[in-house]
This record gives sequence, C-alpha cells and structure tokens, in this order.
Amino acid sequence: MDPDRNVTLRGERELTERAGHLLLGARHEFACAAGDLLTWSLPGMRARIPSDHGSLTVRKLFDVRLLADEEGRRHLDEAARRGALVRISTTGLPYETIIVDGRLAVLAGPPGPGERSYTVVRSPGVVANVNALFLAAWNAAADLAEFRSTSNPPPVLDEEGRRVLAMLGSGRKDEAAARELGLSLRTYRRRVAALMKALDADSRFEAGLRARELGLTG
Repeated sequence: MDPDRNVTLRGERELTERAGHLLLGARHEFACAAGDLLTWSLPGMRARIPSDHGSLTVRKLFDVRLLADEEGRRHLDEAARRGALVRISTTGLPYETIIVDGRLAVLAGPPGPGERSYTVVRSPGVVANVNALFLAAWNAAADLAEFRSTSNPPPVLDEEGRRVLAMLGSGRKDEAAARELGLSLRTYRRRVAALMKALDADSRFEAGLRARELGLTG
C-alpha cells in the first residue's frame, strides 16, 4: 500500500489480505475502540490482533453495552486477562476504530446487507486526529475493574426485554404497547416492572434515563 494513501477495503478477507500484516506488525501500542463485537469475525483474526509482542501496550475501549451481554463480558475479561488495558465508556462509541503505533488507523464502516467496508488511513495528519479523539474518549472512560466495583452493571436483556424498553421510551400507553408486541397487558406490565427492578429505577421515567445512561436505548 502507498504509505500516504487512504484505502477503503471491502470485507474482512480483503482487509486481512491487504492490511493484516500492518495490524499484526504493532510494536509499541495497539489501540481499539468498539461499540460492539460485530467486527473482526473472520475465523482466527480477532485472536491474532494483536499478537503477544512483550512490551506492546494494548488499549481497548468498549461501550458499556457489552457488559449486558455474556459474550461481551467474556471478551472483556479475556482481553484484561491477556494484559490489555480495558476501559468502559458510557457515552456511546461509533463503529470500531483501531490505531497501530500512532501511524495507522483502521475505521470500520456500518454493518449492512453486503460486505462491511474498512478504511485504512495512513495520512499522518488524519491519523493524529483519530488518535486525539481516541485519547479524549479513553481519558473520559473508567477502568473495567473500577467501573464494575463502583457502578451497577447493565441488566442482561433478551430480545423481548429490549422491545419492551423501546416501547417505554416511545411513550405509548400500556395497552397500545402490549398490543404491538403481541403480549397480554398483564404480561407487558410484568415485564415493565421487571425492567424497572433490573435498572434500579423507582419510576418509568427514571428507568428511561438509566437505560439511556447505560446505552441500552438509542
């Protein structure tokens, strides 16, 4: 690749073939910010980025929503166990961003019906700006262990729970919300009460605020 050119690649296979050696070549610092685990799903690639380079500093910044998912919690714990510095952001993070040694950045595009796009950025000025944004988010985030010890963890929600939470945020009356979800009014209200308890909220309004704070709603 031209060292001064920014290139957009299609799909993880092309990313791996054309830029994998750059990602695996981190020597000083490997930084990653992610709002979900929907990237780097190519078999074996996630485990190889980065490999163990001894003195390499690995910073991983994740959205708080990952703590509401069992797979997400396992991923965070494994990253910390392997020596990565892991922090949790409660302000919401965009699609995955990776920065290698402050000289290369990879920006993941939004998931869609086709192959996901990845822009490999090597222009020094652009990489410096991406790195500055990452550091600002990193400094505002909490260490994983500290966050767990001082904050109530996000509740683990199934799909129906997420839909009920969305209805709460929409302001629909219980009868209309229950009908739209295909639930009885009694079941809907029972799910609402369970969500309020899980969110440690005394009112539906407080539950909505808590859900937004934890990134459980848009």
